[in-house]
Amino acid sequence: MRTFRTDAERDEAAALVQDRQHWLTLHGLPVPARADVPAQFREAQTLSAGLFEDGRLLACLIPEHDPDLGWGQGPCLFLRSVHTLPGQTDDITRLITLWASDFADRLGLPVVRAETLARHTLEAEPLAVLLRRLTDTGWDVHGSGPGRDGDRIARLELLDEPRPGLSALINCQVHTPRQTPGDQSNA
Repeated sequence: MRTFRTDAERDEAAALVQDRQHWLTLHGLPVPARADVPAQFREAQTLSAGLFEDGRLLACLIPEHDPDLGWGQGPCLFLRSVHTLPGQTDDITRLITLWASDFADRLGLPVVRAETLARHTLEAEPLAVLLRRLTDTGWDVHGSGPGRDGDRIARLELLDEPRPGLSALINCQVHTPRQTPGDQSNA
């Protein structure tokens, strides 16, 4: 897992997001209505990161330190716009989960938060299947509501956890996320 360093890597991430959104649309699943997500990954100042295996990009996300989500209490590592390569196994989600809980611990943040689109109730398929897979890997669902971009989302939390042997599986070269302006939790 590492921060994107080049325009080519950022373009590859944007293409992965477009592929994932196309896959979601083909399967009748929601995509963000108001945000140009691929464009976010092309911007160098966004400081996005990716999970690579043998030089192949398997997932991308934008790690943030304690943004104002409008939900959740206390400081957190927020994983914005998590996208995986279509057609991959759940192993990628498990690796991201392991990495995120360890990375939050190394940053001194007690929890990881993320959001996933939830246009219907949390019990409705296919969202319920996704949420079951996430809870099986350690995530907790904390209800639903409006997200940062105005879409209805499911709120997810994962406790930090030191994983000393993880570096043998996942090399972490992710930047330390910038703290959101106005946050005084670590001041």
